[in-house]
Amino acid sequence: MPQAPAPVRPDVRRHDREIVALSVPAFGALVAEPLFVMADSAIVGHLGTSQLAGLGIAAALLTTAVSVFVFLAYATTAAVARRVGAGDLPAAIRQGMDGIWLALILGAVVTAAVLATAPLLARAFGASATAAPYAITYLRISALGIPAMLVVLAATGVLRGLQNTRTPLYVAVGGFVANAALNVALVYGAGLGIAGSAWGTVLAQCAMAAVYLIVVVRGARRHDVPLRPDAAGIRACARAGAPLLVRTLSLRAILMIATAVAARLGDTAIAAHQVVLSLWNLLAFALDAIAIAGQAIIGRYLGAGDTAGARAVCRRMVRWGIASGVVLGALVVAGRHAFVPLFTSDPAVRDALLPALLVVAVGQPVAGVVFVLDGVLMGAGDGPYLARAMLVVLAVFAPAALLVPGLGGGLTALWWAMTLMLTARLVTLWLRARSGRWIVTGAVRG
Repeated sequence: MPQAPAPVRPDVRRHDREIVALSVPAFGALVAEPLFVMADSAIVGHLGTSQLAGLGIAAALLTTAVSVFVFLAYATTAAVARRVGAGDLPAAIRQGMDGIWLALILGAVVTAAVLATAPLLARAFGASATAAPYAITYLRISALGIPAMLVVLAATGVLRGLQNTRTPLYVAVGGFVANAALNVALVYGAGLGIAGSAWGTVLAQCAMAAVYLIVVVRGARRHDVPLRPDAAGIRACARAGAPLLVRTLSLRAILMIATAVAARLGDTAIAAHQVVLSLWNLLAFALDAIAIAGQAIIGRYLGAGDTAGARAVCRRMVRWGIASGVVLGALVVAGRHAFVPLFTSDPAVRDALLPALLVVAVGQPVAGVVFVLDGVLMGAGDGPYLARAMLVVLAVFAPAALLVPGLGGGLTALWWAMTLMLTARLVTLWLRARSGRWIVTGAVRG
């Protein structure tokens, strides 16, 4: 007589419900963010090739300038979640306010730097004589929205730490719709051209920041939390974020090295690499959503002093990461022949793409565990270790990738080097997770 399946334990069901409740809205918000640039590109593309080229350069610069400060979201999520777990909501919101003030300060500095160096940056990124004026125009106007973009990052971290990923989803979707409508109205209706696209993005980002500030300020007033800046709190946020900045810069260096190596392999290889990288980034959004859930849940458990719960949810999330990676890898394999024609009709590019996509598919289960453990350690506030680990990974990846052209390898070999990078990350993160040294309880990580 066949045995009945073992019942699912209540704690496992609870963990699964928490993971789904946080990760699904987080995924929606993550996917909505790159749609800003896609909407701008679709609208500006009808103005002309030079305008689209200028937008591409400016958007790449702005994305880089903002993405290096993603620690504003990550560090704030972990710190706020700890205080939520400790049952101190006023302190959690105070922590969030400190992160928002830090975002405003950094935003003002970055805006000033971009405004002063816009022509130099456009030339450094290879803008042609015809594209450069459009790149500079878009860059200078859009730079005015950088403080709002950084506030959005920090405030998103506050809400994630408060175990709320639905509000960021609603704000991201609303921001995308507003951005698209404003772009059409200002580019074509008002006849402002590429400047109208930049102003539309600035206004949409400012509106998003305003919504977040309203939500956070209401919470602060409800719990009698002062709104004025606190120098000690801002410095503490900066110290907590510094290691994550090192981690992010190391990861950006890895991606830049990979692109530089692909460029050395020829036009066909770099064209195929950009398509593969686009898919890789899309898959990363799905896995990063689980990591975001990990940041919020782990921080809360550790803040509550529940080490057993933190270990249990870590194990459960690793299983989620493996399962998600297997599913995504299978989807890549099954859909690769339908996916490739959407991006290119060049037979040579297609031939380079298909084997590289198979390598990406093979690496997805590894990536699933990497993203989850990265989120767990971020939620634990283990930033210094993450910084050191990523520097080690960079040291492993760089020589392997740089050897690809010299050894006669092609794009597939480069993506095997990217899989080596993921494996190195897996080793460093797994060793840390098994050691238990990341488990530090209390409202503040000592």
